[in-house]
Amino acid sequence: MTIPEKRLAEEEEKEVKKANTDTFTKGIAGIKPEFVVKSDSISNFVNYNDDEAEGGDRNGPEEKGGNKKNNKKNRGQNKKRDLKQHKGSIRLCPSLMDPNSDRQCVSKLGKECKFSHDINEYLQSKPEDIDGICPVYQALGYCPSGLKCRWLKSHYNKEINELIQDVEKYNIVQKLNYEVNKIDNGIKYDLQKKKYNYELAEPIIKFIDSLVNTEDNNKLKQEERKDNESEYHESKFKSAEKKKINLKNAKIVSPLTTVGNLPYRRLMKTLGADVTYSEMVLSKELSMGHNPEWALPRAHSSEYPGFGVQIAAARHWSAAKACEVLYKQCNSISEINLNCGCPIDLLYKSGQGSALMDQPSRLLRILRSMNLTSGDIPVTVKLRTGVKENKNTALNLVKRVLEEGNVAAITLHGRSRQQRYAKEADWKYIEEVGKVVKDYNENQLENKDLTDIQPTYFVGNGDVFSHVDWYNGISLQGVDSVMAARGALIKPWIFEEVEAQQYLDKSVSERLDIYKNFANFAIEHWGSDEYGVNLSRRFMCEFISFTHRYIPIGIMERLPPKLNERPPKWIGRNEMETLLGSGDYKDWIKITEMFLGKAGDEFQFIPKHKSNSYE
Repeated sequence: MTIPEKRLAEEEEKEVKKANTDTFTKGIAGIKPEFVVKSDSISNFVNYNDDEAEGGDRNGPEEKGGNKKNNKKNRGQNKKRDLKQHKGSIRLCPSLMDPNSDRQCVSKLGKECKFSHDINEYLQSKPEDIDGICPVYQALGYCPSGLKCRWLKSHYNKEINELIQDVEKYNIVQKLNYEVNKIDNGIKYDLQKKKYNYELAEPIIKFIDSLVNTEDNNKLKQEERKDNESEYHESKFKSAEKKKINLKNAKIVSPLTTVGNLPYRRLMKTLGADVTYSEMVLSKELSMGHNPEWALPRAHSSEYPGFGVQIAAARHWSAAKACEVLYKQCNSISEINLNCGCPIDLLYKSGQGSALMDQPSRLLRILRSMNLTSGDIPVTVKLRTGVKENKNTALNLVKRVLEEGNVAAITLHGRSRQQRYAKEADWKYIEEVGKVVKDYNENQLENKDLTDIQPTYFVGNGDVFSHVDWYNGISLQGVDSVMAARGALIKPWIFEEVEAQQYLDKSVSERLDIYKNFANFAIEHWGSDEYGVNLSRRFMCEFISFTHRYIPIGIMERLPPKLNERPPKWIGRNEMETLLGSGDYKDWIKITEMFLGKAGDEFQFIPKHKSNSYE
């Protein structure tokens, strides 16, 4: 090519780039003109806070242009939101909740009962029953909420004061539809009173403590180490003795705070997910028997095998204790995952989450202690590229983790802590780290018999929003699978698209069926009484705070959709599609009323992000 021809080609390339740039604005999703609401108002754009999925507390980015004073009011998080739900003015005695049972009131034991014993008064004080059949009764053939159920008329004979039960159905269904990893109250009491016998963790903690050299009393430390080594002979589990996991091309839902609850994960299993994770569990609080933490490892029977419990830890002793009690008390866990990626300040300042990225020796001690106390449950780890932007440390850290040989899988989120969600995930760096894991696995196979070695799986994470993103990810060297987080929240059927290898333009009725399933699963989990319904409604609103961001494929001007692109204000192909895309939390409550009945005056929900608060 001559110089003039080269210059002409460069000029043509510039014109093409200019034309493409003029066609759409960077960061703004392409909507077909007939669906865009014509308005110059800045309120056309919704200011999302993507840290919500990880429990973040950082304010969202300020919108460009417009009135800065008004923008400031409409950004950041509602950090002091009160989500406690009303429990009812008249509380019926538990002995009367199920008229069919022979449960006795405590008053018959000589104690004073603080509850009401007037069934008619209680029934009259209840809100009007919700129309339809009780989701719990429909699923199980029996409703444990008894007279408290908000769908009571569907399974209660008022004339003879008797709950209707389908015993045959209950006996069949309870073997398939049940929750796992429930801890015994006696064990929880021992944890709370520090009476639990950590027969695995205690000697391992003592042993690892002895390996930590300090400048002070180094000679004494060496003597202690010799004593401890004579008392405790390390018998590390070989990989073949751990339960095997297979993450090759697995469809994985990321651990998610608040929205990654049991009903949501159960929903994702019906939509094609292979692997799910609990919400992040604080290891120290778990080992102390705290009720809120012990609610998190609970899972639905459909999740196992393929269910992982993610823990956060700052010290090896808390991780060791948490792993031992999970191993002994929970029989439906496929892996225990160490969170080394959570960016929120609360965790970071306490030395947990992404803070461990800057403390590699401590991180390795934690992984080692987890591996030695988790029994046959394999240990995995989730990392970020690093703590600071433009200073990636994951590659060297992964090399050290592989040398220790303590993990069955490594997940890498392609952003640093400092970046949060400000920039797109760095998949080039993910591939670079993936090559290291691939080389390690190949060397292991050369040095050991195939029967003795399990590969260390490597999973990429970041900006996965379509089948295109998923397949692009697994095509990279060393990447065994791809984990979806926000993509699986905004578009829960993402794995159906992966399976079909095409975009699915879900109809309104199909999307409503997804909400219906979530509502039913939520009622089964939290209960069909007023308190359970309000909790289900609250978490359904949290779910819709993500799903409303979905832009129907049929109204998009260009594909693939991008997570970090924000749409102008748009209308759907019908009124319901427009409602499902509303960013106003009052509309979210309206959607829940289709499945959970009308929200009472006592129901409270404050959206996590201020941009959804149109007060």
